[in-house]
Amino acid sequence: MKLFGLQITRAKNADIIDTSEKLASALGGWSMSTSGVEINARNAMQIGTVFMCVRVLAESIGMLPLRLYEEVGGSKNLVSGVRLANLLRNGPNDFMTAQEWKECVVTHLCLRGNHYSYVNKVRGEPRELLPLNPDAVKPIINDDWTIEYEVTFPNKIKRTLSQNEILHIRLFSVDGVNGLGPIQWCRNGLGLAKATEDHGSRLFKNGAHPGGGFQTDQTLKDEQYNRLKDQLDTFNSEGAHKPLILEGGLKWHQISLSAEDAQFLETRKFQRAEICGMFRVPPHMIADLERATFSNIEHQSLDFVQSALMPFMTRIEHRLAKSLLKPTSNQYFKFNANALLRGDIKSRGEFYTKLQQAGALSPNEIRELEDMNPRDGGDVYLTPLNMAHDGKPIKEGSNNAQE
Repeated sequence: MKLFGLQITRAKNADIIDTSEKLASALGGWSMSTSGVEINARNAMQIGTVFMCVRVLAESIGMLPLRLYEEVGGSKNLVSGVRLANLLRNGPNDFMTAQEWKECVVTHLCLRGNHYSYVNKVRGEPRELLPLNPDAVKPIINDDWTIEYEVTFPNKIKRTLSQNEILHIRLFSVDGVNGLGPIQWCRNGLGLAKATEDHGSRLFKNGAHPGGGFQTDQTLKDEQYNRLKDQLDTFNSEGAHKPLILEGGLKWHQISLSAEDAQFLETRKFQRAEICGMFRVPPHMIADLERATFSNIEHQSLDFVQSALMPFMTRIEHRLAKSLLKPTSNQYFKFNANALLRGDIKSRGEFYTKLQQAGALSPNEIRELEDMNPRDGGDVYLTPLNMAHDGKPIKEGSNNAQE
């Protein structure tokens, strides 16, 4: 491209693996954490808190309706009956439902920072969205600032596809092309969580007994030593909580600290809170109710929708519009998150009453929000009698005041 009369090109980087970070990237994005534990997208899901956070985000987005709308003359109308609208309502392909595809998108974003779907078009019209393994796709910026994707399909065939053939949804990015994967960039904290979890597993594998030693002033004979060893082997495998028979003046002395004394539990709590913060998931949504109260859970749930889910929904909506719709189209995609924001029955009733009395909603619009069928005469908007219209008070009995 030209800028101020000058030809601007982008330098191509040679694919030379000369650092551990590049090697990690070439092998799928894994890397060693400072705790000495290798962290990648697969084993990160073995951390209970990571699995629960990803599941909460994926299933929360997956259950929300994603619809195609059209804006005409200031009115917003739901588009139905066309193939593109059905694609994200009934299922983007033959083997996935719409919910499964949305869950797959969010899972890829949480673990790798990027989601890729192959857009199968027939005569220029999108017919299928086929999810791809993010590790099998490599974005490349050309000299003309267009993007191509080197894709390795499941049958091992490699193809280079244009940006019109790939739906690429990414998290926030430094280069505008590759989304930053939380697992890769937060690997040190996750490595500590994995190391702590592994330590706890080993502790309980050994019966969760503190270490110690036997002490005696006498010299044990071989027969006494072998009998003691056999007792300990039986004790560790199937004789837990049974008493030991000590002979030869043996005495037991505890020589190690308990898990609480070593702040093991405190470390696990801290890592759980840190991982929740990484995914913006309130702790009570992954069954951590230590600091939850009836007064703050509803507020935290609403904050979860606005702070954690809304960014995902907006990214997906904008990328679908850019990849599947024409630039001149007056159509757009929109998630319906009202079900998550409307609160309990009492709060919804008060909310609907205020909007109906203000003339903002008709009874049928309220019924639609509650998934109820319309009723006859339910399309009338109420106008308060104490409100002014065009700078003049509404006269009693005026046709503008409808009931």
